[in-house]
Amino acid sequence: MAQTQTNIPLTLTQSIIHEYKATDYQNDITILLTAIQQACKCVSSEIRTAPLKKLTGLAGTKNSMGEDVKKLDVIANDHFISALINSEKVCGMVSEENGEVITVPEEKINGDFIVCFDPLDGSSNIDVAVPVGSIFAIFRKVDKSSKHATMKDVLQKGSEQVCAGYAMYGSCTSIIIATLNAVHGFTLDPISGEFLISHPNMSLPKKGKVYSVNEGNAKSWDEPMLKYVAQRKEEGASLRYVGSMVADVHRTLLIGGVFMYPADKKSPNGKLRLLYECNPMSFIVEKAGGKSITGKNQSMLDIQPEKIHQRKQIYLGSSDDVNAIADLL
Repeated sequence: MAQTQTNIPLTLTQSIIHEYKATDYQNDITILLTAIQQACKCVSSEIRTAPLKKLTGLAGTKNSMGEDVKKLDVIANDHFISALINSEKVCGMVSEENGEVITVPEEKINGDFIVCFDPLDGSSNIDVAVPVGSIFAIFRKVDKSSKHATMKDVLQKGSEQVCAGYAMYGSCTSIIIATLNAVHGFTLDPISGEFLISHPNMSLPKKGKVYSVNEGNAKSWDEPMLKYVAQRKEEGASLRYVGSMVADVHRTLLIGGVFMYPADKKSPNGKLRLLYECNPMSFIVEKAGGKSITGKNQSMLDIQPEKIHQRKQIYLGSSDDVNAIADLL
């Protein structure tokens, strides 16, 4: 009897092993990303049962930027911190929810990675069941003067990332990973409990038909931004805006177009955080063939961070669309 070959999708872990086989840190980053997967699975489960567990609404505290914290922000942050420390591959962490660099117990440091993360991006939308996500950037230690991460380790340019990704918790739970060479998408299989590859070798089209921006802030924009949006409308482009960076960038990555969060009168330096929002998303988009810039037409990945919760304005997506913005800026 002839045997038939079953096409079993690649798991996220198997993909990481393959993507980093030429590096000297293949085993360590595989362990680290396994821990991140576990954190994402836990967060996904918490979100799906939040209304039953009375976990919606505010926690009654504020984060490092003085913003109101949701109950699930705290829970997601705890899951990430615990998973990363227990992986024993990180020497320091930065989270949106913590004002300072998170110190790792010395006995738990057996690796040289720094992870900057937003444990629950878009959490203001949790109570109305809008897709939300987690974002992370991974760097390697550069300062050998200490076993623990120093500010020099934490404040690296986005171009120094060795991996970046985001999880999206929506109709399904997905993780998009940008390695040194490619961008792959994985979907959580509820039967096996594995993230299986569903979007291999993701690539942005050079131009899209969608632009994504909070047009409710238009009265505070400067002239170039107003002109660009007017041009897109004349071209027949469609506005699509969820209000969760993960969801809006995910759509942009899949169908093309541009995601924008410009500076305005209320946030003259921009609103999104460089280390754990702008950098990882820019790394992902650029590895998929797109482009990402700041308001000064500078590559986002070339920005030298000055502080851990630094904010930037950002324009990312299909290269032709971003170039059109750059021409106006």
